[in-house]
Amino acid sequence: MRIFHFSEEPYPDAWGAERPSLRITLPNELCDPDVAHNLYHRYIDEWMLADELGFDIMLNEHHSTATCLTASASVILAILARVTKRARLLILGVPVGNRPDPIRVAEEMSMIDVISKGRLEFGMIKGVPYDIEPANSNAVTLMPRFWEAHDLIVKAMTTTSGPFSFEGDFFHYRNVNIWPRPYQQPRPPIWVSTATPTNAVEIGARGHVMASFMGGMAETVKLHKAYAQGYREGGHGTQVPVDRFAYLAMCGVASDEAEGRRRCDLIADYLRTNAQVADPFNKPPGYFSVEAAMRSARSPNPRAFRTLMTPKGRPVELSTASLDDFIECGIAFAGTPDQVFDQICAFTDGIGGLGNLLLMTQGGHLGAADTTDSMRLFAREVMPRLRERLAQRQFFEAA
Repeated sequence: MRIFHFSEEPYPDAWGAERPSLRITLPNELCDPDVAHNLYHRYIDEWMLADELGFDIMLNEHHSTATCLTASASVILAILARVTKRARLLILGVPVGNRPDPIRVAEEMSMIDVISKGRLEFGMIKGVPYDIEPANSNAVTLMPRFWEAHDLIVKAMTTTSGPFSFEGDFFHYRNVNIWPRPYQQPRPPIWVSTATPTNAVEIGARGHVMASFMGGMAETVKLHKAYAQGYREGGHGTQVPVDRFAYLAMCGVASDEAEGRRRCDLIADYLRTNAQVADPFNKPPGYFSVEAAMRSARSPNPRAFRTLMTPKGRPVELSTASLDDFIECGIAFAGTPDQVFDQICAFTDGIGGLGNLLLMTQGGHLGAADTTDSMRLFAREVMPRLRERLAQRQFFEAA
């Protein structure tokens, strides 16, 4: 099992409940460049510590928001490719459906793979709805554009015999011939994130690693079953290795239960404030499937961010959820090392196995001292037991 340290690099000084929207319309006069400078260096230091402690590293990006200072995950990843030594470097990811330059993406990722000597885990993502507006892209054509960009990038990374031309619905190139080629041959591992079974089938058919973010046990099982269907239909085998699955959850650890819970509760404020997006940008027409749009319209609270079901069938609205709600759903692990170990094991057993655990060990207002203490404790007292325990299951077993 691989265990990744993740932070969205928040700018907490501009992050408050009094803000009507933390994305798109939040004026950047609220961002002090000196504060941002210190935060960037702090978060890079924490990723370097993760490398020393035995974590792998995950990055993502968002735009026009105080919740995430990483406007270009490629820039931070390039820095980490040079200053880390052993960690796998996961970018999850590059919103290729929103970008106009897939060949530039292939070049950037190949450079990072070479600089890191083959440690890149290359994630391509659809992106969240409120990243549509900053990119000035079309939500209606986002998914076909995404898969065309994906196919072009893969071909660019794996073609070594000289230039080729490409004529698609969205992208047109006469001479594609990237330098350097990736260090990992024929290409780095590809990850794709999703929250829908339809996309999970497509990802499974291609055999990529599928990542799901804080969906809880019930939703994650649905995604894993859909992926397994696509994996088999794609001719990859009848058994799905658990290393094809990744899951993101929040995590706070301390020697004292109350302190571990307090740390995780501070991280959870990130999830509680995701609904603070101005209405025009939260649900752009065409972004969601017809099924998802109708389900939202029928909801008793259409403005609710997201509602999950606990394993016992109790609905939980994430923007108002308590830490206990998050733990029960399986989107937060909190407390002492023993409690966190037991919570993670119960969750992975419930979803049929897991090969990649993505831990949001920093988020919201959680400070540097608490973050690094939690990371050290997890690495020392949870990580070795967890790897030994989860290595016992190599293939996905549906509950």
